Amino acid sequence: MPLKTVIIGGGAAGLGSAGGVKASDPGADVVVYTQYEDVAYSPCGIPYVHGGEIPDFERLFLAGKQAYVDAGIDVHYETEVTAIDTAAKTVTVAGEGDVSYDNLIIATGWNYADPGVPGGDLAGLYYVKNIRKAMEWDKVISETKSAVVVEAGPLGLEMVTALAHRGVETHLIDPNPYALSMMADADIMEPVEESWRELGVHLHFNTTLEEFLGDDKGHVRGVKTSGGEIAADLVVISTHKTPENKLAAAAGLKLGSTGGIIVDDHMKTSAPNVWAAGDACEIPHGLTRTPLQGLTGSHAYAQGKTAGTNAGGGDRAYRAVYVPWGTPAGKWVIGGASFGETTATALGIPYVLGVAQGISRARYYPGVKTIKVKLLAEPGTLRLIGAQMIGGGEGIKERADFLAQAIRFGMTLHDLSTMENVYSPAIGALNEPIVVAATNGVNEAKKKG
Repeated sequence: MPLKTVIIGGGAAGLGSAGGVKASDPGADVVVYTQYEDVAYSPCGIPYVHGGEIPDFERLFLAGKQAYVDAGIDVHYETEVTAIDTAAKTVTVAGEGDVSYDNLIIATGWNYADPGVPGGDLAGLYYVKNIRKAMEWDKVISETKSAVVVEAGPLGLEMVTALAHRGVETHLIDPNPYALSMMADADIMEPVEESWRELGVHLHFNTTLEEFLGDDKGHVRGVKTSGGEIAADLVVISTHKTPENKLAAAAGLKLGSTGGIIVDDHMKTSAPNVWAAGDACEIPHGLTRTPLQGLTGSHAYAQGKTAGTNAGGGDRAYRAVYVPWGTPAGKWVIGGASFGETTATALGIPYVLGVAQGISRARYYPGVKTIKVKLLAEPGTLRLIGAQMIGGGEGIKERADFLAQAIRFGMTLHDLSTMENVYSPAIGALNEPIVVAATNGVNEAKKKG
C-alpha cells in the first residue's frame, strides 16, 4: 500500500514539497490542503501587475489545476486544516473530519504582523497576498486618488512604486529612519528615496502609525500618525512577515525565537514523521547562525523540495543560508548577500569595507548604467562576509547570487580583487565593479595595518 503524505499549504513550499515526495516515491499518495482558490502562483508578482509592468494576473500562475491532477497530486482547494494530532498521525480537516497520514509536511506560510492600532476592521485596508483578492483590488486602485503604504519592507517598496506608476498620490510611512532598514544600508537606499520623490511619492520616515481613520460608512479615509493625519482612499499594509504557526504550536511542535518552527538540515521538526518548510519555519544564517524567518520564494521552494524528498524516503539536506536578495525599488535595482554595514554594526561584527562605483557595460555603449558595490570582509583574513549593491538594473541579481556563493565558500577580498571577469562592451565593463570594490577593500585594510 502506498505511503500517504499530507501537505498543509499550497504555496512555493507546499507544492515544492509535493514535487519532492513524488520525485523520491512516484507511487506515493500526496494530498495538499490549501485555504485558497489556487496553488503555486507568484504573490511576488502581484505588485508588478498593479504597476502595469506585467499585463495580467494570469501570467503569475505556474500551471493550471489539471497539471497537478496529471502529476498525481490531490489538491483540496478552499479547505482548512484545523488541527494536527502527531500521536494519532491525523489532521482534522473542515468538512472532511480526521484524515490520517504516514508523513506530514507543514507549509502554512506567513501572515502580515498585526499593525496593532484601532481601525483594523475598516474597509479599504489591502493586505497584498491572495491573487483572487488582488484582482479585485486592482479595480479599486483604478479608482483610488490617494493611498498610504504602511512600512517600507520588500513588498512595501514594490507597492510604493506600483501605486506611483498608476498615478495615485502615494504616501509611505515607516517608523525607521529610511526604507528597508532591516536589510539595506542608508547610502544604498538614498538614491531609491530620491527616485520616489521624483515620482511624486511623499515619504514619512521616523513616523509611527497610530490609527486607521474611517468615515461614517466604515471605509478608511486616512491614517493618524505620530506626524499628523494623512488622507487616503486606500491603505496598503506591508508590515513584516510573521510565521503562520497556530497549528504547529497547538500540536506541540518546538518553535524558535522568530516564532518559526525549528527544523534540522533535513527540514525535520521535533515531532516524528513531520517536516516543515517555507515561511512557517526558521533557518540559520550561514555566518552568524542567527535564526531567520520569512525569506524569499526561492528559499521556500528549495526547503519544500528538501522536506518532500526526505518525507518520500530520499536523503536531501538544506544548508544554512547566505541570503542573496534583490528587488527593483523606484528606478533602481538593489540587492546584496548576507548582510550590510547596518546589520554588522548592530550585531557587533567588525569588518573592513571596500566600496566602488562602476558601470554595467562599456562607458561608450548605449544604455550603460552605474553600479555601486559595497563589500564587507573579516579583518585580518579579509574573508568576505557581506555585500550590498545598487544599480540601474543590469547584473544586480547575478552579482548577488555570485557573492552569496563567494561568502559560502570563504572567498577573500584578495580572491575577488584578482578574479577573472567577462569584458564585452555590450554586456560588461573592462573593470568589473566587484573587482574594484575588493581591491579598494584590500588597500583599506593595508592602511589600517
